[in-house]
Amino acid sequence: MLWLIGGVFLMVWQHFVELPAWYMENLLWVQCTLVGLIGGLIYCLRGVYLNKCVRKSWDKEWEVWYCLRPITSAISGFVSFIFLKAGLLVLDAATKPEHISYGYLAIAFIAGYNVDNFMKKLEEVASTIWGIKQSRASQDFGGDSDKDKQQ
Repeated sequence: MLWLIGGVFLMVWQHFVELPAWYMENLLWVQCTLVGLIGGLIYCLRGVYLNKCVRKSWDKEWEVWYCLRPITSAISGFVSFIFLKAGLLVLDAATKPEHISYGYLAIAFIAGYNVDNFMKKLEEVASTIWGIKQSRASQDFGGDSDKDKQQ
């Protein structure tokens, strides 16, 4: 819950306080990281609600996952920015420059909300461009899909 409050605070705070120039120059990647974090937190909160309240099947073994998921989601949000900026993922939805940042933020949210499928998509891109094979984690394990089976 602290992750969510901190992420929202940083997103709102930047509009009311004069921030250093270096921060403003790097604002989009910071926002992508925070939006990825928020996507992961929403996914975790949904999982807590479903497993603890609805199904009454809370499993303590998953507590580490609930703590680490927001971190991996924030990293995925940042990685989505890198791939979009490099042109390895392409946004076609908006042609106006002022709308581009919304596309970056939308992809960052999706990357944070569904880390497993985002990583699979990145592996597909890597396979297509550089011929890199899928990792064993993507081939052997379901990642979040295992969690979804429990949910």
